[in-house]
Amino acid sequence: MSTHADLLLINGTVVLPEGTRQADILVKDGKIHDIGAFNPTMAGEIIDCGGLHILPGVIDTQVHFREPGGEHKETLETGMKAAAMGGVTAIFEMPNTNPLTTTPEGLARKMEAAAKAPWTEYAFYFGGTAANSQNLPEWENLPGVCGVKIFMGSSTGDLLAATDEEVEAVLRNGRRVVAVHAEDEAMMIENKKNILGNSTDPAMHHIWRSVESCVSATMRLLRLARKTGRRVHVLHITSAQEMEILAQNRDIASVEVLPNHLTLSAPDCYLRLGTKAQQNPPIRELHHQLALWKGIRDGTVDILGSDHAPHTLEEKGKTYPGSPSGTPGVQTLVPIMLDHVNKGSLTLERFVDLVSYGPQRIHQIANKGRIVRGYDADFTVVDLRKKMDITNVQQQTKCGWTPFDGTKVKGWPIMTIIRGQMVMREDELLKPIGEPVRFRETLKMAG
Repeated sequence: MSTHADLLLINGTVVLPEGTRQADILVKDGKIHDIGAFNPTMAGEIIDCGGLHILPGVIDTQVHFREPGGEHKETLETGMKAAAMGGVTAIFEMPNTNPLTTTPEGLARKMEAAAKAPWTEYAFYFGGTAANSQNLPEWENLPGVCGVKIFMGSSTGDLLAATDEEVEAVLRNGRRVVAVHAEDEAMMIENKKNILGNSTDPAMHHIWRSVESCVSATMRLLRLARKTGRRVHVLHITSAQEMEILAQNRDIASVEVLPNHLTLSAPDCYLRLGTKAQQNPPIRELHHQLALWKGIRDGTVDILGSDHAPHTLEEKGKTYPGSPSGTPGVQTLVPIMLDHVNKGSLTLERFVDLVSYGPQRIHQIANKGRIVRGYDADFTVVDLRKKMDITNVQQQTKCGWTPFDGTKVKGWPIMTIIRGQMVMREDELLKPIGEPVRFRETLKMAG
């Protein structure tokens, strides 16, 4: 090959679709030009990845970066900084901001803000409501939209489609994947009155936001998905019962789990972390966590997202349940899960399937998620042997804390490379070069 490439990654162990092996990667014009063994003179820049693993760029398909309306907690810039520092190359941001991302104008505002300091590639969910459902077939295909999001249960913000009629209205309009927060709003309101009562104990969080509430919402969602013929992606599954139900409905529903639910368990996390462990849906007991791991091993789970949902320490310090739900997580996703890889809970290849192949497949991302010729040269380069302590000080998120402060891990992101350009290297952020993620459905519609 006579072509002079821009970048050559040498001596790395590469996770390829056909298996993991040592290989060199040639990058030209931001794309993967070839994979094999190459003469170093063929490229302008050479990076020696000896002792390191090269993964397809990690795509975090669920983050809340709070802009507009909650910039004191996070901005698109600080959220993307945290992502890049953690080895994440692309993020999908949620619509429950203020104002909500439920109009083209709201989307345009986010796209403009993200472009100012884009430390990663980025896309945004369009909030689905009964009020805007008639417009969704057009709006879901605007550039930069990764899908439609429904909240069946209230969480942070005012985006809610609690009734079957509201959910069905969204599902009947459009073709893109619909991501759903499945908690039963009516059941939770009743539980809060009858079970939580006047309690101020954060350990009650997983009891009043019950398994039954999640099961009820998921069953209703699946029924409506079949009625309308619309594919749904059920977010942040927390219970053994939901995992079993979803395993029987793989043809219509895909499944996401979070590192927090795979790592922390009740009641210990609430005793140790208090409201810092408070999130929706909640962290549950160990037997539920074990069921989530079984879902990873048996293939039921499609995607691993962080659900990065920052609040300030002052806000989290309010007396429960006046404290807001949500924890930061985009920067810790990779190290926490690499530690699980080192402990034998999942293989490195399965991790890649959950954070690269899964997002690409479920969301129909164009030219990302795999290390193959012609795809974007997005890489998360990791050292599986590096031991580190996760600390609050390391966190780039504006809220400045992590529930994993003081956690010892083995496995660490060393480089974040986006379209062949180095964004982070050895815990130093270099330059923001992100662009909007493109999608196959959008490309087809545009053509």
